[in-house]
Amino acid sequence: MDERELQLLTESISRELFGRPFRHRVFFNPRLRTTGGRYRLHDHDIEINPEAYRKYGLDELTGIIKHELCHYHLHIEGKGYRHRDRDFRELLRQTGAPRHCSVIREPARRKAKHLYRCTDCGQSYVRKIRMDTGRYRCGKCRGRIQKVDEN
Repeated sequence: MDERELQLLTESISRELFGRPFRHRVFFNPRLRTTGGRYRLHDHDIEINPEAYRKYGLDELTGIIKHELCHYHLHIEGKGYRHRDRDFRELLRQTGAPRHCSVIREPARRKAKHLYRCTDCGQSYVRKIRMDTGRYRCGKCRGRIQKVDEN
């Protein structure tokens, strides 16, 4: 689907579901990572994550467009357009728009890099950030802590 087809789809959904025209731009933004779409308050344009369409298809894309159009129309009317506002939640329910999109990309999880062990009792400590072993003691027995080599 190209951006012209996306624009036409958004305009038709706006007319059919909301009974109002969509007079701004909608376009794919490949820089979006974890969200399906974004309504921009300053210029009223809508950005869509192309990965959502590629991964889940037209039904998911339609749901994202409905969700962003809820933000759009409520903001234009001066009503509560945020996720926590009653107007927004009610309009989502009326139009059948999803509150959240499907997972597009899992956020990267950082692995713990540093392993320390108490020399007296053997208590293990896993840390993301390196720690100064001369400054800290074991919380269990007050023994010395030593870095364990990861091989």
